Amino acid sequence: MHAVYKETFFIEGGDFSRAGAAASRVKQILKEIGLEAQYIKRAVIIAYEAEINVVSYAQRGQMSLAVSPSQIEIIVEDVGPGIEDIELAMQEGYSTATDWIREMGFGAGMGLPNIKKNSDLLQIDSKVGSGTRLHAQVHIREPGGKA
Repeated sequence: MHAVYKETFFIEGGDFSRAGAAASRVKQILKEIGLEAQYIKRAVIIAYEAEINVVSYAQRGQMSLAVSPSQIEIIVEDVGPGIEDIELAMQEGYSTATDWIREMGFGAGMGLPNIKKNSDLLQIDSKVGSGTRLHAQVHIREPGGKA
């Protein structure tokens, strides 16, 4: 992939006052580039859900955005507890969120399913006790449907 734009955002675990800031910046960047709304929406959902997961569960993480003429790539890596069972975590409604996180309106168990639904490619690698790496792509199609 030959990116025309790249940026990395740092995410602090537990800092709900800044939760969503990286996703908002992703939205702003994609709008400035001039991408169609359908691609921006999908990429921002991926970025937001992944960012909230880092804030909710990890000590810290980073999100990398790379945009090329053919795709939007979002990679999120964190230092945290990792995901014990990725297949289970992908099920709608499954959550390991604490009561405190749920009381703030997060932790409904829709984050990873929403990321999957909005990704053309999704790969998640996780090591329990170490952290998680999420790699998602949104493919940009030419007008008329060519990929």
